Amino acid sequence: MKKGIIAALAVSAGAGHFLYPVVLTLAASLSKRTRDVPAVQHWPGVTVIVPAYLESGVIGEKVRNIETNGYLGEVQILVVADGDPETARAAEAAGAEVLALPSRGGKSQALNAGLAAARHEWVVLTDANAMLEAGAIQLLTRRLGDSAYGAVAGEKLEGTGGELSYWKFSSWLKRNESLFGSTNMDGALCAVRRSAWRPIPADISCDDFWISLDIAEQGYRVGYEPMAIVREESIGSLKQSWERRTRVLGSALWVIWVKRRLLLPRYGSLSASLWGHKLWRSTLGPLSHAALLAVAVAAAPKSKLAALFLTGHVLAGASLGAELAGIRVPRIAHIPSQVMFLQAVAFGGMARFARRDRAVQWKKPAR
Repeated sequence: MKKGIIAALAVSAGAGHFLYPVVLTLAASLSKRTRDVPAVQHWPGVTVIVPAYLESGVIGEKVRNIETNGYLGEVQILVVADGDPETARAAEAAGAEVLALPSRGGKSQALNAGLAAARHEWVVLTDANAMLEAGAIQLLTRRLGDSAYGAVAGEKLEGTGGELSYWKFSSWLKRNESLFGSTNMDGALCAVRRSAWRPIPADISCDDFWISLDIAEQGYRVGYEPMAIVREESIGSLKQSWERRTRVLGSALWVIWVKRRLLLPRYGSLSASLWGHKLWRSTLGPLSHAALLAVAVAAAPKSKLAALFLTGHVLAGASLGAELAGIRVPRIAHIPSQVMFLQAVAFGGMARFARRDRAVQWKKPAR
């Protein structure tokens, strides 16, 4: 019986990170739901919305990045200055159309204001500090030529080493999930159909996740375009990464709670991706991992396997502690320390969700 419990905990601990990707790979290999990207004969106008707060130092570069991206149709560049007159002035000086909000309402509400002011059906959302590679707007929006699509996710690349590996893994998941009609988007670069937009509620801060679910809930496909690339600087220190990742996870869990009916089996692939990509590996998986550690502590005096399991965690914890102290560790030690860090992030995110820390207006450095 005890062995059965340990096996169940081991499966649960690895379900989100290992079992779901394996099942997704098998399902994707059997899927016949691929769709050709439609040929666009006439490129319609596109509105590019840049929500911005404390971005006066980078907004000019961002506007030029959009202007020179190579889109063949009309482009409305709309910077929504979220209660930030300095950013508004810098954006206007760079030649963008500016919507200056009188007070800060948070990114989600800035996006709502931007969509209300958009002149075009095809709308691109992108962050002020994220730079698009050439042709990204056209590559991203061409999928909206197919009326089955309500939104399209771009490809975000961030950092180096472990961080870049994380984003590549995330991209792999999106590529396979999009075969079934729905994946998640990142706010650094995505496109939406304005007619499919429904205003984001005031208590939602995880805007990109909300938009992905809300559009898929309406029956649209949420696609993925790996060639539409946006690059963003690394988060920075582990302390900064902790704050951002726990904030995002806590906010995402609130989105799942509000949209919890989508977890029901009748929502098919959308429900599966919610359970596998988000919920299990952020809650039940880490909790099962912690339970395994507790079992190993009790069994270590009599079990070499349990002792080895604990030793691996002690070494990973030491590696993580070294990184927190600013000490560079070998790559072979960096990987387990990152796994340990992400498991800790899961508990931090659950704690922020439990205390209703939704951080609609979070602290951020001026850029």
